[in-house]
Amino acid sequence: MSEAKSQIAGHLLVECLVEQGVTHAFGVPGESYLAALDGFHAYRDRIRFVINRQEGGAAYMAEAHGKLTNRPGICFVTRGPGATNASIGVHTAFQDSTPMILFVGDVAAEQRDREAFQELDYGSFFGPSTRGMAKRVERIDDPERIPEYVMRAFATAMNGRPGPVVLVLPEEMLTRLVSARPLARVEPVEAWSDPGALRKLRELLLASSKPFVIAGGGGWTVQSAQALQRFAENWKLPVGNAFRFQDTFDNFHPLYAGDVGIGLNPRLAARIRESDLVIAIGPRLGEMTTGGYTLLQAPRSQQKLVHIHGSAEELNRVYEADLAINATMNAAARSLEVLTAPPAVPWEAWTAAAHADYEANLVPQQLPGQVDMPAIVAVLQKHLPADAVLTNGAGNFASWVHRFFRLHGLAKGFKTQLAPTNGSMGYGVPAGIAASIATGRTAFTIAGDGDFLMNGQELATAVQHGGKSIIVLLNNGMYGTIRMHQERDFPTHVSGSNLANPDFAALARAYGYAGVKLASSEGFEAEFVAALERKQGTLIEIALDQEVITTRGTLSAITQHALKANAKA
Repeated sequence: MSEAKSQIAGHLLVECLVEQGVTHAFGVPGESYLAALDGFHAYRDRIRFVINRQEGGAAYMAEAHGKLTNRPGICFVTRGPGATNASIGVHTAFQDSTPMILFVGDVAAEQRDREAFQELDYGSFFGPSTRGMAKRVERIDDPERIPEYVMRAFATAMNGRPGPVVLVLPEEMLTRLVSARPLARVEPVEAWSDPGALRKLRELLLASSKPFVIAGGGGWTVQSAQALQRFAENWKLPVGNAFRFQDTFDNFHPLYAGDVGIGLNPRLAARIRESDLVIAIGPRLGEMTTGGYTLLQAPRSQQKLVHIHGSAEELNRVYEADLAINATMNAAARSLEVLTAPPAVPWEAWTAAAHADYEANLVPQQLPGQVDMPAIVAVLQKHLPADAVLTNGAGNFASWVHRFFRLHGLAKGFKTQLAPTNGSMGYGVPAGIAASIATGRTAFTIAGDGDFLMNGQELATAVQHGGKSIIVLLNNGMYGTIRMHQERDFPTHVSGSNLANPDFAALARAYGYAGVKLASSEGFEAEFVAALERKQGTLIEIALDQEVITTRGTLSAITQHALKANAKA
């Protein structure tokens, strides 16, 4: 190979990312991967390195980008503390089945195994396992093999059950001259449903009187979501979306039955328990989607269970399925949509009642205080464009959007929900910023006071990189979810859950966002419309009464119920 085609390994690494179609990488710079940073400079017209303010925020942004694109989100961090900070995003990607690759700049090879500065055993820390954080952890010692490792990382992240991969980059390796060239773009492999299994699924449907579909998990595309809709329409099936995958099936569709997650509609919970056939397409059926493994009892559910998943290892791992089908979502949904349905099915009234229950759940309960949260969500529904990306972290505040906002979602052409199924706080703010920077679409984030302060510093990233998100911050001066559980288990013993907060609107202005404070829901619509029209991002802080702890009841009601239960015990 001619000298003109040689380059340092750090440049080759970035060129390999470009070849894989990567347009954005997120990270915090470190001296251990300066050669890769120089690669981003060399290829700056083809790939953008987004500089974050903390590695946790960078990893969340990469994970969000993976959800939006169905290709690995890319994150670069330095060794030791940088990698451990980023682990929160890796864990999110693992539990959410999101393709992601974390690149970690490491100590030089000659310093390894001496507990050098910030040295860490990444294989042990991120260790692949059924309860680990990554699907694969590898170190690249030979720079000529960078294309091979990158190809394998992309394939591993996307195939089967999508998830995160960690690639460790020794510092001196990145500076060596190489002649290797990038390998071609990797596409995920489709696993198709077995024809015999599809015949059995049809037999189970024909023998059913109360079927129910739960759709969600990773790997869904516009094409597969549309095929799912046609399958449901052909068979007139009620469909619920798995926890925080509420954009898998159109919430406005007459077959939609609601989201199967935290704060579950009691009528929907009863309906799933009453069902005689559950068809789970995509979700791994974790704790949140199964109501703590009670909607479907583990390991053998009372309902007949068809479980369709992209990973063979996930099937029959928790639940013994009556029919387990190893298929990726594109292949599964397209197989199901051509499954011949009879002219009529006996469960049409059952399906209609499921949708009626969902619509009834949109009617709010009367709650105290000056803030009408359902009315605020109605404003969001009225003014947000159909392709807007909605993001949130973890906390009771998210339940307002989960219950009352209706997502068109993938079947209409866009991924519109970014939310962590692993219940990770601090996700919503960086996810919304990543969506804005990478797609240019409207990005809306709902946050709590505790949630916001875990990654609020990424507003600086938004301003620096031209991102614009709109954040509605509900400030109730406490870790609300923890306080709710505290009152249930140890009523009136408040400990460790109260918060003393800054002026969030002023803090937002300090970062370069517009900052607004509201004490009631009056005036919210005008402020939200102004935020949509504003060129810069906006944070709207709303003071929320601590009593308004859930969408269904008050904190004092929870306390009184617990006190009465304790008195009877």
